[in-house]
Amino acid sequence: MRKIGAEAAAEREIVDDPYKTLGVASDASQDAIRKAYRKLAKQHHPDLNPGSPKAEELFKQIAAANALLSDPEKRAQYDRGEIDAAGQERAQRPSYREHADGTAGDRYSRGAGGQGSWDAGDLGDIFGSMFGGGRRPGGAFRTDGSDERYVLTTDFLEAVNGATRRLTLPDGRVLDVKIPPGATEGLVMRLRGQGGPGRNGGKVGDALIEIHVAPHPFFERRGQDITVTLPISLSEAVLGGPIEVKTPRGPVKMQIPPGSDSGTELRLRGRGVPQSPGHAAGDLYATLRVMIGKPDDALSDFVRDWKPHDVVNPRGKMESVA
Repeated sequence: MRKIGAEAAAEREIVDDPYKTLGVASDASQDAIRKAYRKLAKQHHPDLNPGSPKAEELFKQIAAANALLSDPEKRAQYDRGEIDAAGQERAQRPSYREHADGTAGDRYSRGAGGQGSWDAGDLGDIFGSMFGGGRRPGGAFRTDGSDERYVLTTDFLEAVNGATRRLTLPDGRVLDVKIPPGATEGLVMRLRGQGGPGRNGGKVGDALIEIHVAPHPFFERRGQDITVTLPISLSEAVLGGPIEVKTPRGPVKMQIPPGSDSGTELRLRGRGVPQSPGHAAGDLYATLRVMIGKPDDALSDFVRDWKPHDVVNPRGKMESVA
């Protein structure tokens, strides 16, 4: 049955317009044209649609449209109207339609005389990645398995120090994922041979594990360094002295200078993110925060009667600003 009306007109428009055949705008970049071609070629290749004349015809149109638009010179001629939608021009150079209507031996590749502008390597790239090297004896394609992506959430200290976490996949398989010391948010780890199965001898795909680092209630990471807000008592702030400080790799002693104010920053060298390939060990920066707590009567009486020798206005710098 012949198609009539709007349906037939729309089909002719697609066949006669290489941009519409590939589904791209007339100002599309070469990269966009190549991506559109590769996508459609995968979808309509005759080997993936055996026994379908429609798929074969669509593939011919797609390959022909790409042959014209992937050649900057021919595309420019088409855009200027020097070549019509059929690829015909005054000089009668090989047209993009001739690619589509060529013989079975050369309709999907460069012509025997070197004419034609689309790169046969495109299909090699496409089907090399799809089928992992082509046909097996007997005509069956060897298809490599797909890579499969997963997200693994780990806590802050495991990401800093390294750890092994167990991940259960949807199919019931269990993977032990070794998180390296210093792992950062968004790190993607590749576990080879743990992805989708191949077909007809194709290799198994990989599992891509994206690391998500849960926040810590006290520590924050700044590159290779760790920051923490460290509460201290009033007496520790006034008198100073050693205190115990928790770090991602265990507690250490730190000396508080006498007369330390809130906001004072102290550094513990080498107590940040451990050294990893390409990175030196980081430091830990502790910002002091003086905690008065609930004052008792003795402290209140002392402060009320206290007459410092050197009166300091803690807001002096703020008041000096106009």
